[in-house]
This record gives sequence, structure tokens and C-alpha cells, in this order.
Amino acid sequence: MASLLALLSSALWGSADYHAGKLSKRFPAIAVLATSQAIGFITGLFLVIVSASRNAQALGSDGYLLAGALAGLCGYAGLISLYAALSTGRMGVVSPISSLGALIPLSYAIVIKGDQLSTIVSIGVVAALLGGFLASGPEVSQGFPLKPVLLALSAAVFFGLALVFMAIGSQSSALMTMTTMRATTLLIGIAIFIRFRHIGGLGKAELPILIFIGVADFAANLLLGVATTKGLVSLAMVLGSLYPIATALLAYKFLHERLHKVQYVGIFFAVIGVALISAF
Repeated sequence: MASLLALLSSALWGSADYHAGKLSKRFPAIAVLATSQAIGFITGLFLVIVSASRNAQALGSDGYLLAGALAGLCGYAGLISLYAALSTGRMGVVSPISSLGALIPLSYAIVIKGDQLSTIVSIGVVAALLGGFLASGPEVSQGFPLKPVLLALSAAVFFGLALVFMAIGSQSSALMTMTTMRATTLLIGIAIFIRFRHIGGLGKAELPILIFIGVADFAANLLLGVATTKGLVSLAMVLGSLYPIATALLAYKFLHERLHKVQYVGIFFAVIGVALISAF
């Protein structure tokens, strides 16, 4: 069950990133981000109202409030770093580096949580991580310009920390953790709106896709949070980090972007890794 939830999280995350990337080609990325995060908050608030999750422990070391707020701040900082990196460097360099953020929650789960993996599952973890990295399309032929690499590393660190805080808060309540995340990013979005007084030209025509992005992103976070409570945190985080594959496949299908040979290799390794993790 945990593996299935984490894989579904990856699919939703990758789909949201694909559509957000398309929309950001026509509108400011910060406007797309702020608006979709606000929609994600509304989604979470609705789920909280119709569920009993609001009774979960909020404060203390086992509460969701601080962990959710920190996850929101780290996730937002990661996105800002990622967008800045993409604006100054090649996606083939930036995307694979930023995907290495999965190593942080994996290390947390093994070193701090004490997750113990069998040899064959460990092989599956390595294969899946390598697959996710290669599927992003590493591009090394022209070297690594320093600025986008540093920004991509910053994105990886912030994304990794966000995943750790998500896992911590989910032990109390996955739904309340994710809703707190979105409440935090909503406050940032409101501050940006007050500063610039507009939402980048977004209108009613873009509302359906913005709703999809916001709901899919929130659902991806929620499913991954629940997955960490149903099985090993390490395995959930590894499977949840395969979202670049979904993004690449959607771009190949609908934008006719050519997949490089290394991406096919990455998808192959990811499939092998998922099979080993799920089977054992």
C-alpha cells in the first residue's frame, strides 16, 4: 500500500510540474506558483472541514504545526531556487541535480529513523534513485556553469528538507501537515500580491489548469505523507522522488520533446528499482 501511494504521488507531482512548466512559459512562474499554492490550501481546508483530522496534535515534538510550517518554507525556497536555476542554466543540468534532494530524506530515514533495508531492496533503492536522476536527462557535454549548479544544489537541499519535515509532521496527521504547508505558502503568496498588486496576467481561461495544478500538487504531498505512515519512510521517499519521469513522459507525449538515450536508461533503471522495492 505504501509503495502504491508513493508511486501515485510521483505521478501527480510530475503531472502538476508538467502543467505548471507549460503555464510558466506564458505567465510569470511566481504568479503560477502563488495561485496554485492558494488553490492547494483551499483543497486542504475543505478536506480538514469534512474530516476529523483537525483534532490531531498540533504542538509539541510530535505535532504537525511546526513541521508543516517548516516544510512549507523549505518547499517554497526550493521552488524559488529551482526556477532561478532554470532561468540561468540548462534543464539537462539543473533538473538532475535538484532531484538529488531525495538523498536527504533517505539519509534521515536510515540514520535517524533506523530504517533497515534488505540487500535486494537496497539494490532497488539505488536503481530507482539512479533511474530518477538519469530520467531527468543529465547533460554534461558542455560543462557545468557555476551559478545554475549552485542554485540547483540549493533546490535539492530545500526540497530534501521539506520532505523530511513532511514525514515528521505526518506522524501526527498527514492532512494537517500538508494544509499547514499550504497555509504557510499562502501567506507568502499574499505578501507577493501586496508587493506587486497583480497575479501576472492570469485570468479565468487559466483557472481550470491552475485548479488541476493546485489540487494535484496537494494530493501528491498528502499521499506521500500518508505513505510514510504505512511503511518505511525511506522507501516511500525514494518512490515519491520519481516524479521527473512522469514530467518527461508527458513532455514527450504532448510536447513531442525528444527523450535522450540516457533518459530511456533512467526509466529502465527506475522500473527495475520499483519492481525490486515492491516485490520484496
